[in-house]
This record gives sequence, C-alpha cells and structure tokens, in this order.
Amino acid sequence: MYVWMAQLVRASPPPATSLCFHPKLFSPFPRTRMAVNPTNTSPSFNSRKLPILLFDIMDTIVRDPFYHDVPAFFGMSLKELIECKHPTAWLEFENGVIDEDELEGKFFKDRRPFDLQGLKNCMRRGYSYIDGVEQLLLDLKQNNYEMHAFTNYPIWYRIIEDKLNISKYLSWTFCSCMYGKRKPDPDFYLAVVEHLKVDPASCIFVDDSLFAY
Repeated sequence: MYVWMAQLVRASPPPATSLCFHPKLFSPFPRTRMAVNPTNTSPSFNSRKLPILLFDIMDTIVRDPFYHDVPAFFGMSLKELIECKHPTAWLEFENGVIDEDELEGKFFKDRRPFDLQGLKNCMRRGYSYIDGVEQLLLDLKQNNYEMHAFTNYPIWYRIIEDKLNISKYLSWTFCSCMYGKRKPDPDFYLAVVEHLKVDPASCIFVDDSLFAY
C-alpha cells in the first residue's frame, strides 16, 4: 500500500514519490489551518484536524472479488471474462450512467442473460477487510482524523457498507457513482477539495495502484 501527498491540480500530475505511513506519524493534536472557500477568494479560519485522509476502497481497504470470485461465478478464467464482457458497461455503472437493469442487459458483449442477483451475492461473499486495515482505520479514528472514501465504484458500495460497516471509520463521501467522474479525471480531484474546502496540501490520498494518478 502506498500513500501519496495529493497534489490536486489540473495542470500537472502528482509527484512520483511514495511513503509508507503509520498513524503515529501524525500528531494526535489538531492544528488550525486556513481554508479557502472555492466560491469566495476571501480566506476563513477553520480549526480542523489535518491532514484529511482520502481512501480508495477496493484492494486498499476491501478485498476486490472481481479478479477471482467473479470469474469463478461465471465458470471462466479472468482472461476469458475480460474478453467477453462489454468494454464500458462496468465503467458506466461506476459513473452512475446506467443502473443495475441496464448493466444486466449489457454486461456481456453478446448480451447473454445471467443471474444478476447471484453475481451480487458472489461479490458480497467476497468483500472482506484487507488484513490489518481495520485496525489501522480504528487507530486513525481514535486519533480523530477526518477520513473519506475516494473511490471508483458503483451503487454496490452499499453492499460493502451493509456487510463491513465501513462508515464507522470513514464517510462514503466521494464515490464515482455519486459524482459521475472517475479517477484519474482531474475534475474528480478538484471536486474533492471544493467539497472539503481545504487546500490540496492538506489532503493525503491512499491507494493501492498508480492507475489513480
């Protein structure tokens, strides 16, 4: 797992520098930072524990069942599944462009029928915390850090929440299905800092993949 200082700017990509982190690296005491309201250039002072932590969910906090459980559900290898599934249907589902019924109709290129509820049940069974992550989240929560999900995922994030109750540690604030944007779209990053009303340097983004950058 890697932690990146989120440089949420449109013109340049974030630096290719990573560092491992532990909650003890952060002070347990809140500090005051100046937050800028994106709709008003005049600064306002805001007493807030910083940095704000933004977490990817799949394979960062929660095991992603797509790579093993889902191919097995369809009786295929991962390679076979990728070759026959529709190239954009899941991305559209993640962006909230299509709903479950539409996903069911176009999940495969040839539009073959399948058991949608069975697929959802398969994924639910596969969702679990990555080893050690729940304790990490608990430590951060007990040290009063503000934490948010920042993830590319469809409305099925509610299945994850129902099973794992992640909201006891962080808020499901930034899901692609809510914003119609996916990482690494710069507009999604900009939406984060606009919502949080902090400068980008006050955020740390945690992800398992360079794809988000």
